[in-house]
Amino acid sequence: MENKNMPFGKKNYTIMLTGLAVIIVGFVIMSSDPEPFGFGFLGLTLGPLVVFCGFLIEIGAILYNPKK
Repeated sequence: MENKNMPFGKKNYTIMLTGLAVIIVGFVIMSSDPEPFGFGFLGLTLGPLVVFCGFLIEIGAILYNPKK
């Protein structure tokens, strides 16, 4: 039995937690760049792309509407 007062369902929150984990991994990638001030590939390219994908997952989790 699902509570109708909750704004999102269990699947939405699971997707949101996945997106949050991807965002955290992106920041860890950016901070682990061996170049000075993070000006290497990890800090300028890979990390921001991973964070952006995490935000896209978050938007998808908000917009996801399970079929009733």
